[in-house]
This record gives sequence, structure tokens and C-alpha cells, in this order.
Amino acid sequence: MSVTSHSKDHMNDPGRESVGRCTLRIDKGVCVVMFAYDVGFSINLDAAERAVGQHPGGGDAQREYLRHTRKSPRSVEYRPAPLRVSRRSKRIPVASFETDENVYAVAYDFGAVSIAYTIALRGGAPELLSLTEALYENQQLLEESRRQADALVAMLGGAVQLPRTAPMVEDYVVLHLDQALWQGPAGTVSPADWLRTWKHEVTHILRSERASLSSQEVDDATGSCISYGLEDAAIVDWNAALLLGPDMEDAIAVLEFANVELLEMRLLDDQLDRALERAYTATTRRARAYPPRKDRASLREIAQLQVSGAMLFEGVNNTLKLLGDQYLARLYRAALNRFHLPDWDASILRKLATLESIYDKLNDRQTTHRTEVLEWIVILLIAFEVFAAWLWPALRAWLA
Repeated sequence: MSVTSHSKDHMNDPGRESVGRCTLRIDKGVCVVMFAYDVGFSINLDAAERAVGQHPGGGDAQREYLRHTRKSPRSVEYRPAPLRVSRRSKRIPVASFETDENVYAVAYDFGAVSIAYTIALRGGAPELLSLTEALYENQQLLEESRRQADALVAMLGGAVQLPRTAPMVEDYVVLHLDQALWQGPAGTVSPADWLRTWKHEVTHILRSERASLSSQEVDDATGSCISYGLEDAAIVDWNAALLLGPDMEDAIAVLEFANVELLEMRLLDDQLDRALERAYTATTRRARAYPPRKDRASLREIAQLQVSGAMLFEGVNNTLKLLGDQYLARLYRAALNRFHLPDWDASILRKLATLESIYDKLNDRQTTHRTEVLEWIVILLIAFEVFAAWLWPALRAWLA
């Protein structure tokens, strides 16, 4: 049944919507809209924190740590901890909602920032669907988030190495229902039971889609359901995530990092594609024995791309370690699978290996030509020695 097909008995109450014999009323909730940008090669987070503190109107800055609201080892953390900056921003209307006056930016040491807007939630399922529809490829929020990212880079100044905001962007929506009424035929039900009853409606909300969807699409959208206790649940999809229950700050932070990681992997994969094209051009170009300037330039460029690509890949993948927190690890793994990050990782590793192979071939070709030049020099020296030892005396005698 579609999200929009409700009985008339509940249409007069915007905070209480019915599907079958289950109802939802949101008492407290927040929508977090995230935009990930790559703004440079790396960010010195200590220098960035000082720059924010010294900048007039820079906002509040503090390191981002996991709150550990559930039992987990304290060693489970970011390495290094990213910098979270809170700044004032204008309110932006989205459907019947509007963004909060504060915008949050999280800066990571590998050169990425995440710009996040928060929206207070109210009502029921129709309001959530209208909100996610309005957020899908929202140009106003996209332009404002890019402006915020550029302003942050300008404020950080020298803390950003090789500053440049890439045109590529990744957005993600997290709907967190902190306090809500899950009402079933026998009274209040658990979030997990509510999700099983509301699978079709949850799919419409997560996919920002009003059209009727197949059972396969519903099962795919709601297949990644994760719970820690009986009063919480989380569904992670490729476009949005739905978190039910209190104390979800760590879960939101993990999803935000996964969105940033997806951006960095897409960006690195695109850079490696261009690098492979240039490397292919270098291998098909006719080699010069001397001076091999173009080959040397190609070798330097490929080596630099290998090093920078490997550093970015390792930096992103080693920033967040969740091996000791089983719940967050399951949530993170679900996000990685939804974003197809294992496939991106495999593609990047394959292209890095191809670049290394091309580098070895170019280096071997340059070594071969250098050896040929040295052989010709040796041959010429031998010929000159023969000429000087035998032919030159005879030539002088004949001329005399």
C-alpha cells in the first residue's frame, strides 16, 4: 500500500498516520542532511583548530570523538580525531520544514569536509516522504553547502595543503526519530515490529519515491536493518538512513564518515582513470634515446600519482577503526555495502597496480634506451681508438 493511501479517519491529525492497524507519531526527531566535499590534499587539524579560534566569527570548534553511549572499548576512535566547526547560517525552507540556523562542518585530515544541516522533524509518514522528496538533489542546499565549504577553506588558510574544492559532491540524508509513538493493534510496539509492518512506507521514504514499488525493491531497501536493543533500530539505504530510538549520535557520525569515504573513493577512482589515460599516452609515444625528457616527466608524474593515490587510500581507510564496537561495526559495514565501497576499493587497487606496471615498463624502456646509448658511445670510443692507433699514423705518413 502506498504511503499516501490513508483512511479519512486519520487525515485530520497530521501527527498521526495509519497503515493497516499501525500508527506513527513523531514527538522528537531530527533530519541531518550531509554534503561531502574534497577541499585539498590534506588538512592540518591542529592548525585548523587554531585558525578557527583566531578568525572573527569563526564559530565553535572542537575535536569530534565518538560518545560511546553503548558499551565499547575506549580505544575505538578516529585517528586522528576530525575537527567539528559550528557556524551560523541562514534558515533554508525545505517542503513544510526549514533548516536550523546552525550549520556544522567536520574537517578530516585527508582533505575532506562534511557540511551538515539539521531539520527538526514533526508529524508522520507523509511529512517524512515530502521532506525526503524535497531533499533529493536539492539545488538550494547544494549551492549553500558549497558556499559553506569554500568559506571554511578560506578561513582555515594555510592549514589546508593544496586547497581546491573539487566539483564532485556526495550527499546523504539521515532521519533520526528519537522519540516517537509506535502504536499497533495491541498497544505500543517495538521499533523493529513497526518496521516490519511499515516496510513499504519506509521504502518510499528512504527512496524519495511515491510510485508503487515491487516487493523486491522493498526487500532491498529495508534489508539492512540493525538493532542493538529492543527499543532501537536502524535501516541503511543508498540514499538515506532511518534511525529509531535514542542515543544515535555515534551512528550518525559513522554514516557521515562513510559518506565522506564514498566521495574520496569516487574522486580517487576518477583521478586514476585520468592518470591511466596519460600513462597510456606515454607508453604509446615513440621513445627518444636522448634526451628522454618526456619519459622522465611521465615517470615522475606516474610515481607522484601512485604515492598520492596510495596515501589517500590508506588515509581514508585507516581513519576510523571500529573493530571493538560490534554495533557500530555492523552499521558501518552495512553503509559500506550500500555504497558499494568494497567494489570501489577493488577498482582503485586494480588501477594502482596497473599504474605500477606501467611505471615499471616505462622505467625498463628508459633503462634499455640508456643502455643502447652507452653501447653506441663505447663503440664510437673503440673506433676512435683504432683510428688513432693505426689509421692516423698511416694517414700522416701518406700526407708527408
